[in-house]
Amino acid sequence: MIHPDLLSIIACPESRQPLSLADDAMVEKLNAAIEKGGVKNVGGADVAGAVEAALVREDGQVVYLIRDSIPVLLVDEGIRVDSLG
Repeated sequence: MIHPDLLSIIACPESRQPLSLADDAMVEKLNAAIEKGGVKNVGGADVAGAVEAALVREDGQVVYLIRDSIPVLLVDEGIRVDSLG
C-alpha cells in the first residue's frame, strides 16, 4: 500500500514522530468506532466511512487515515486514539 521507502521518511506533521502502518486490530477498532458514530478528528470534524488503512504515530496517541492509498497527513485530520473508546 505505501512504499517502504516512503514509510521510512514520513512523520507526524505535528510532533515529527515517525509513523508506521496501523495493525489490523487498530484498523478494526477505528472502523468500529466510526460505525458507532461520534468519532471526530483533531480539527473537530466528524469522521465517516470505513478506513482501509491508517498510520499510527510512534507514541500510539494519534492515527492518520489512508484514503485511496494516500496518507492524509494534516494535523487537523489526525484522530486521537483515546477518543476511540
